[in-house]
Amino acid sequence: MARVFSGIQPTGDIHIGNYLGAVRNWVALQDKHECIFCIVDLHAMTVPYDAKAMPRVVLESAATLLACGIDPERSILYVQSHVREHTELCWILNTITPLGQLERMTQFKDKARRHRDNVNAGLLNYPILMAADILLYKAELIPVGEDQIQHLELTRDLARRFNNIFGPTFPEPEALLTKAARVMALNDPTSKMSKSIPGSYIALHAEPDEIRAIVRKAVTDTGPQGGAMSPGVANLFTLLEAFSAPDVVARFRELYDRGELRYVDLKQQLAEDIVAALTPIRERRAALLADEKRLRDILREGAERARVIAREVMAEVREKTGLAFD
Repeated sequence: MARVFSGIQPTGDIHIGNYLGAVRNWVALQDKHECIFCIVDLHAMTVPYDAKAMPRVVLESAATLLACGIDPERSILYVQSHVREHTELCWILNTITPLGQLERMTQFKDKARRHRDNVNAGLLNYPILMAADILLYKAELIPVGEDQIQHLELTRDLARRFNNIFGPTFPEPEALLTKAARVMALNDPTSKMSKSIPGSYIALHAEPDEIRAIVRKAVTDTGPQGGAMSPGVANLFTLLEAFSAPDVVARFRELYDRGELRYVDLKQQLAEDIVAALTPIRERRAALLADEKRLRDILREGAERARVIAREVMAEVREKTGLAFD
């Protein structure tokens, strides 16, 4: 089976946008591939964060992923900082990465704009650490959205450059593009749903009444659209297609086409269908968090399994780069 690698940052609640765009796909990939999933806490340090809260956020992220269906028996689930070879390989890759290539990264320019008071070297080197995450396990398939393609291309470039300089070592990983529609913020459908924007998302562990309240407040019409469906309504239909039965989606589409759709009815149906879908996840997550020892054991065992691969790859890397001694 081909090896898959992907990661998620512990920077807040995992929400329905993360679920539809990534996590649901990860669960399905376990049936066909050797999967390694990582909670990338080192990446989360590139923007301001609460150090005291980080361990708890990591545990909550792990509980949510497990509750969604990540199976620690079939996949490796671990925390990035628990496998120190990530940072060692990152440094080695730093030495063969052109500075100009990093400065052209769209995500770096965007984050530098949003965090003007903290434009740190970690933001610039973020894609090198991402490349190290992938190459450390010689992963062949990387599930990504369109916004991560540029980073994956850098990873491929670095694999090729390393192989040319030091000899064949790394495969050039291929993208597994996420097919899910992009989910937009419920309070601003012109922006992507984001953990950092309150009111824009529904957390996977949200209580039913909280879900209903957020959906009820969701933006619908935002002014004249020239006959096209407004971004807010389109976003609600995207979610309806993800969480509701096909006949329900067809009924509301027909009402919209006839000009008879009442947004209050659409929102009520959507909210109840999201509640039904998320309730099992919320309950499984709560049970996992209630048994913190088991949760920590799963992450510890995952890190041990990841280290076996990482140490073998780094031994090869050290040998080829002249860092190994008999």
